[in-house]
Order: sequence, then structure tokens, then C-alpha cells
Amino acid sequence: MIELPEATVIARQIATTLTGKRIASAVANQSPHKFAWYTGDPAEYNQRLAGKTIGTACALAGSIEVEAGDMLVSVSAPIRYHAQGAKRPQKHQLLITFEDGTAMSSSAQMWGGFLCFPIGERSGSPDRDIALQRPSPLTDAFDRAYFQTLLDADTLKLSAKAFLATEQRFPGLGNGVLQDILWTARIHPKRKTADLPAASIDALFAAVKGVLADMTAKGGRDTERDLFGNPGGYTTILSRNTVGTPCPACGAVIRKEPYLGGAIYYCPGCQPI
Repeated sequence: MIELPEATVIARQIATTLTGKRIASAVANQSPHKFAWYTGDPAEYNQRLAGKTIGTACALAGSIEVEAGDMLVSVSAPIRYHAQGAKRPQKHQLLITFEDGTAMSSSAQMWGGFLCFPIGERSGSPDRDIALQRPSPLTDAFDRAYFQTLLDADTLKLSAKAFLATEQRFPGLGNGVLQDILWTARIHPKRKTADLPAASIDALFAAVKGVLADMTAKGGRDTERDLFGNPGGYTTILSRNTVGTPCPACGAVIRKEPYLGGAIYYCPGCQPI
């Protein structure tokens, strides 16, 4: 999957690079993947897309949605652009070639959706349905009042990580971006939301808004790549790049631990449990 900052960046790049291109062919599920999902039979994607022209593109949570004629292609995995004559990847879950010889491809990282369905119809993806109903953290509709509605009797039982990254409460916010969000708010990933004082709740809201906006404005994180294969310009504070190094705020060594089916990174000095 990808997360909101990178989905937003790649969608904007597609809108400026691919809009107006006419699709010559489409291949889906060339490299079967246990955790890749499609709309109906992927063998029919060429029939659905060939001859269609790329229109607008946008991000919806952690997915990139691209209009192709009367069809919508929704991909929740990294997308790469291939110039005319450039080598295509041997393995992929989706490859769309354009009449000018350029192409775009996508491959699942752990898992991914590669959906193709008529515009205006439901995709069959429950996660997409939820994302359509909830405001993006990058919009003004995601304000302090809305954030407060997410803190209820059920979510107050959760850890900070579980609150942020499960049940699509924050569309497009996953285990990658939450690390710097929690560091900025000075909250340990395992700390229960019920134990957070009002000041920490305010700090968490501000961090969700501010960190995601900063990541997006800088072209995504340095641990991820954009449409052209370039790393993002946002330097991660807590990530695989920084584990074992001193925290830039207090100097404590950044740690990594397994938690809730994934890794957490944290500073023991800035984020005491």
C-alpha cells in the first residue's frame, strides 16, 4: 500500500504527465500476487481500457485514482512512469501502455488494490467506500471538532498507534507516516489514548495536520519514491533510515520494536511510555 502524502504527490504528477494520453493496451495480474485485488476478472482490463484517454487524477486516502474515458483506475500501490524506450519491469500487477510508447506500471508492496470500474459505480472495495465518507486530513473539513468525534468510548481503549492506523479513521494514514506524527506530538505509540491529557490531544491533532501537510508539500518521504522513481524531499525523523541514530531533539537513540503486526520507531527521551 501507499500512504496519503505519496498518493497525493503521484496523483498530481500523473495529472500533469499523463493527462491526454491514449491507452494502447493494459495488462493486469501478469505476476499473480496473493494480496493483490482486482475488480472482477483482471483478464478483462485490456478490453475495458484500450482506446481510452487519461483524464484527471486525484488521491483518495492511500489510493491514486485515474480517470480513463468512462472508467476509473484506482491503485493503492506505487505507480511508476516509463518513458518511450525505457525498460519495463518484468513483474507487475498492472501495466498500462500508451500509444506514444510511454507507460505506467504498478506492483504490490505487501498488498495492493488494482481496481478498474465504470465511473459512478461502486468499486466493491469496503476501504474505498469508507474513504469516500470521511474527510481527508489534508482538507479544511478535517478540523479540531471533527477530530474530537473520533475519540469515543471505543477508541479511548486503543493505543495511539491503533487509533491512528486502524479502521480507516484517518484515510491514507498508515504505519509509515504515523511515526513522525507521534514523535512530533511527543506521544509513545503504545500509550493509551484514554491516558492522554487535553494538551496531548491538541498536540496530536496539530501533528496529524501539520506533518501530513509537510510531507505532501515536500514531495513525500525520503523512504518512498514518486512517479519518476525519485525519493521524496521530506526527511523522516523516525524510520528505517534513522533507527539507531540520535534523536535530533534530545539525543536519545531512536529505537525500533515490533508492535501490532508491524514496526514502531520511537525516541525513549521524547516519547516516554
